[in-house]
Amino acid sequence: MTIGSADFAIRQSPAGATIHPAWVRITHWVNAIAMLLMIGSGWQIYDASPLPLFRFQFPLTVTLGGDLPTGLAWHFAAMWLLVANGLVYVTLGLATGRFRARLFPIRPRDVAAVLWATLRGKLARDDLTVYNAVQKLLYVGVILAGIVIVLSGLSIWKPVQFQEITTLFGGYDRARYVHFFAMSAIVAFLVIHIGLVPFVPRRLLAMIVGK
Repeated sequence: MTIGSADFAIRQSPAGATIHPAWVRITHWVNAIAMLLMIGSGWQIYDASPLPLFRFQFPLTVTLGGDLPTGLAWHFAAMWLLVANGLVYVTLGLATGRFRARLFPIRPRDVAAVLWATLRGKLARDDLTVYNAVQKLLYVGVILAGIVIVLSGLSIWKPVQFQEITTLFGGYDRARYVHFFAMSAIVAFLVIHIGLVPFVPRRLLAMIVGK
């Protein structure tokens, strides 16, 4: 039985059934650590850049590294952790059928219905085994943003060696903007994701213990 078919069965299971298998929980928390390290060190690199994209700097308290060389060291270390962990997560998500079962389909009318229910304060949050349309859209979006941020990061790091990827983004300078906005999308997701935890604390518990 694939994870996909098991997930549908879980919806009818009694309380205490496994919601997130161990590989989901492990990759989730490793990814969270890797992303925080990459974001903090990335902000340090941005602040130290002689050619900043915008006329502002991130506060020193939210950066990681203290200077450009240390920030780069943290960034590259976290990058490999993110890539390795991401490959495991995506591979298992596809191979087990979990992505298909949990994240698709995404219908515009369902997204609109969830947003309308949210505005009226009538959004159902009882069944933790089912993602609503907005959750599906956000999770798929952040996975795609993660792929974009890795590819654009490679094109910035090695623009000659990865010239095909750099060309895909429209050149080195445009790749920097793509990288920045992909990071911004991930930060926005994290803010929403963490901000919703107090409203459904059981989701946090499920991601820790699986049930």
